[in-house]
Amino acid sequence: MKAAIIGATGYGGAELIRLLYHHPDVALQSLYSSSQAGESIAVNYPHLQAFAESELQPIDPERIAKEADVVFTSAPAGVSAEMMPQLMDSGARVVDLSGDFRLQNTAKYEAWYQKQAPDERYLRQAVYGLTEWLEMDITDTQLLSNPGCYPTAALLALAPLVKQQRIDTSSIIIDAKTGVSGAGRKPAAATHFAETNDNLKIYKVLQHQHTPEIEAMLEAWSGVSEAITFSTHLVPMTRGIMTTIYADAPKDMTAKELTDLYQESYNDCYFVRVREQGTYPGTKEVYGSNFCDLSVTFDERTNRIMIVSVIDNLVKGAAGQAVQNMNRMFGLKETAGLDMVPVYP
Repeated sequence: MKAAIIGATGYGGAELIRLLYHHPDVALQSLYSSSQAGESIAVNYPHLQAFAESELQPIDPERIAKEADVVFTSAPAGVSAEMMPQLMDSGARVVDLSGDFRLQNTAKYEAWYQKQAPDERYLRQAVYGLTEWLEMDITDTQLLSNPGCYPTAALLALAPLVKQQRIDTSSIIIDAKTGVSGAGRKPAAATHFAETNDNLKIYKVLQHQHTPEIEAMLEAWSGVSEAITFSTHLVPMTRGIMTTIYADAPKDMTAKELTDLYQESYNDCYFVRVREQGTYPGTKEVYGSNFCDLSVTFDERTNRIMIVSVIDNLVKGAAGQAVQNMNRMFGLKETAGLDMVPVYP
């Protein structure tokens, strides 16, 4: 199967190259870039010497659609929306890693992203791909919208409770922390070494664009529209996301009961690992992998549930989940190209 990557020079694109190179059913057909066409990908990423002889190609949606069986779009928000009509009208099957097609509510997209919403003709065809909770057959799907990194960690943590009505959705507080690679490769003062080293910073306070994405899925599962409190922090590490989530319980429960619920919910989900009661994950334990590790407990003093989830933001939070979704779209084994042990330490 032939794959193409649009936006191959970002961190997400480079991670897609790494994963697809080892995929048993995929040949990486071509790499595309709007800013570095004509150069080798190895110029900016010397670790990708296997592709040193291949030049990055200028983006031509019609040509790409004809040459590839699947197209990964790893372009910034706004750019994917512009090129999607040409890709889809030319018959391409697309896994989109931007935020352009995650929100069906165009007014919310424009309010949170400060960009014009995508054409609704294409937006309505997009399937939101939180893989473990995809409850539909996507083998005929043309456009798969890959979730954001923060929503992946938060929604996998919340899904069993929300879907089983074991949580007061109006009380949800999500405290999230990410490594610097989540900000992308473009240099900026906020992610400069001197600014991030030995430092912990909150950012996009009450304004993070992933907020409505999380709220939309919670509403779809619960049938109730509730606002969440969502805070994001930058920590001085390269990869990883940890979310610590708090919410009130609607009735008395125990930590064991909650752990049992999670283990049952994710029993058939290879990439979600639920920890034994009383043990909690760290980001290093999923580094470089497509795993999400979860732990849940209950505070009897405050009647609050606490869930901890960790992912690698570039793998399960981006490229890995995109490959996992591609596997589902084409009827391949879901773990194909992704069955790897995390890198440690």
